[in-house]
Amino acid sequence: MSDTTEKHDFPWGPATGVGSLPGGDAREAAKTVTGSFEDFPFLAELPARGPGADMIGRTIGMLVDLYAHVEPSGWRISDRPGRDTRRARSWLGEDLDALEEFTQGYEGALKVQAVGPWTLAAALELRGGEAALGDAGACRDLVGSLAEGLQQHLAEVRRRVPGARVVLQLDEPSLTAVLSGRVRTASGYRTYRAVDRQVVEGALRDVAAVHDGPVVVHSCAPDVPFALLRRTGIAGISFDFGLLTERDEEAIGEAVEGGTKLFAGVVPSTDGPLSDPGGSVMGVRTLWRRLGLNPGTLAESVVITPTCGLAGASPAHARAALAHCVRAAKSLADNPE
Repeated sequence: MSDTTEKHDFPWGPATGVGSLPGGDAREAAKTVTGSFEDFPFLAELPARGPGADMIGRTIGMLVDLYAHVEPSGWRISDRPGRDTRRARSWLGEDLDALEEFTQGYEGALKVQAVGPWTLAAALELRGGEAALGDAGACRDLVGSLAEGLQQHLAEVRRRVPGARVVLQLDEPSLTAVLSGRVRTASGYRTYRAVDRQVVEGALRDVAAVHDGPVVVHSCAPDVPFALLRRTGIAGISFDFGLLTERDEEAIGEAVEGGTKLFAGVVPSTDGPLSDPGGSVMGVRTLWRRLGLNPGTLAESVVITPTCGLAGASPAHARAALAHCVRAAKSLADNPE
């Protein structure tokens, strides 16, 4: 993981995507991403292709010595790799082929996404149908397998795009529910006990430690645990800006002052008219003023992204939203006040 010096020296682009896009054509997605974000492309995820291309299935395909298959209720642990795991790996290979094709000679920041250990533990079922989250030993095995799988995945990305400075994004939409004991059991009648914050922190730190570049954690739920995430030593936190409340503000101010990069999801991911670029980042400027932060630090502290869920948009809106992120980031840099 990166130290504070590297966080400041790293060639972060001004805007990027969250991860998922609509459609099922890997080449079209790679072309869109690299065309939209010349300074900070990402490896697109296309969940519309079906199980194995979804966020959970894609990461399950990366695991080492842990396999799963699709049940009506979701992904469940298997004894050996079956059709679903093979499909997940095949689609990831297809996406990497397309990315490699459209990043020839590229040098700069490149983001790849995988599901973090706690969202994975909340989603992956053990053989009896309950989530791995309810079994401390299963959680430890999952952390180890994910760390090893990510190490291999990152090495493959670096091999295919040798000029890239890779950013690893861990997607943790269930993190808040895991910390507050709100993940439901298979029956739906009760919830799993809240996981101790130190255990959560330790697992995130272990997984993030496999990458010698910056790690970002993305959480599109309310009540993002900013302070806990910063203690893991990650370089950035990605979130939906519209879900922030006043009680998040102090933690955000501390994050900015501590050099943590904020990936602010401000451009709507659902079809509809987009505001002017300045309007999209008005809330970010307002927050900066309220916190008494120097407006001159805005562009270096914030990366602009769409909100979560772009896979559900029309392809035309997705393209427009990505382009809009770049224009909104430029507005923030040109007019920080």
